[in-house]
Amino acid sequence: MSGTSLDGLDIVLCRFHKLHGNWHFRLLRSVTYGYSTEWRKKLTDAPLLDAESFMLLHNEYGKYIGNQVNGFLSENDLKAEMVASHGHTIFHQPEKGFTFQLGSGAALAATCKMDVISDFRTFDVALGGQGAPLVPVGDELLFGEYRFCLNLGGFANISNREKRGRIACDLCPVNIVANVLAMRKGKEYDRNGIIGGHGTLMPEIVEELNALDFYSKPAPKSLGREWVEHSFLPVLAKYSLPPEDLLRNVYEHIAFQISRYINNYEAAEVLVTGGGAFNTFLIRLLQDKSKSLLIVPDEPLVKFKEAIVFAFLGLLRHQHEINCLSSVTGALYDSTSGIIHRMKTV
Repeated sequence: MSGTSLDGLDIVLCRFHKLHGNWHFRLLRSVTYGYSTEWRKKLTDAPLLDAESFMLLHNEYGKYIGNQVNGFLSENDLKAEMVASHGHTIFHQPEKGFTFQLGSGAALAATCKMDVISDFRTFDVALGGQGAPLVPVGDELLFGEYRFCLNLGGFANISNREKRGRIACDLCPVNIVANVLAMRKGKEYDRNGIIGGHGTLMPEIVEELNALDFYSKPAPKSLGREWVEHSFLPVLAKYSLPPEDLLRNVYEHIAFQISRYINNYEAAEVLVTGGGAFNTFLIRLLQDKSKSLLIVPDEPLVKFKEAIVFAFLGLLRHQHEINCLSSVTGALYDSTSGIIHRMKTV
C-alpha cells in the first residue's frame, strides 16, 4: 500500500481464516519502506509525464514494489502465497470515468514470482462508481464490532453500518495538505500536531474551506490529488500567513467536517487509524467536537490497517468473492474487483 501522503511503501504479511462464518486475521509482520528523495520526486512528478515516460515509470514502480516484497520476505525468512498491491494513486477522476494506480501488476508478478492481484479500483469506476473507498469491505468483515471506522491518511474517509448495508465516503483532505504545510517549516510532517497547535485560529479561513462545493454533495463521493490542487490549496494561497496558522485552520476544518458526519448518528465507538491518528492535537480537537468516543488502537493497526485490508481484498478476489460494495461507491452493483496475474504452476 502506498498512500497520497508519500511517506513510504507499507508491506504486511497476514494470515486470514474463517471461523463460524466470520473472517479473522493475524498480522504476522509489517514494515514501511520510506521513499528515497528520488522516488518521492518521481511519484510527485508522475502526473506531468508524457505517455511513454509514464508507462516506463509504471513498469519501473511495479518492479520496485516486487523487489521490496522480495527483500521483505527474505530478510525475515518468510514465505507468502500471493501479493495484493494497491499501487500509488496518480489520477483519480471518477466523474470522468477513470482512476489510475501506478505500479504494473505484471511487472510486480514477474519480479516476485508470485500471483499478484492489482488494479482494484478501475472496474468499479467503469460500473459508474467512485472506485473509493474500498476499505469498508474490510471494515465490515474484519472490524465489524465498530459502528464507525475512520481512516486519517492523505484523506479522511469513514465507513459505518446502516440497515441498508455498509456506507462510506471521503470526508476531507488530511495529510496530503498537512504535510505540504509542515514542509514549509522544514519538517516532513507535523509530529503530534505541534506546529499547527501553535497557530492562530481564523474563522474566516475555516468558513471558506467549509464552503467548498465538495462538502455540499451527497455520498457516495471521493477525493483525489487533483481536487486538492485545484480547489483546496488555492483557498490557503489567498492568505499570506505562516505555516503554523494555516495548519491550525486546516485542523479546525478537518475536525469540523469529520465530527459533522459522525454527529449525524447516535453516539458509538469510532476506530481511528492512519497516520493522522498519531496527531494528538488533531485527535483532541476532533474528540472535543464529537459526541462519539474515538478509539485509537495499538500502533501496528494504526499504521497498517489499510495494507491489511488490501491484502484481504486480494484474498477475496482470488476466491471470487465480493470485495467492492455498491452501497459504498455508488456503482451499478457489487463486484469482485482486481486483476489477477497468475504465475504458471509446474
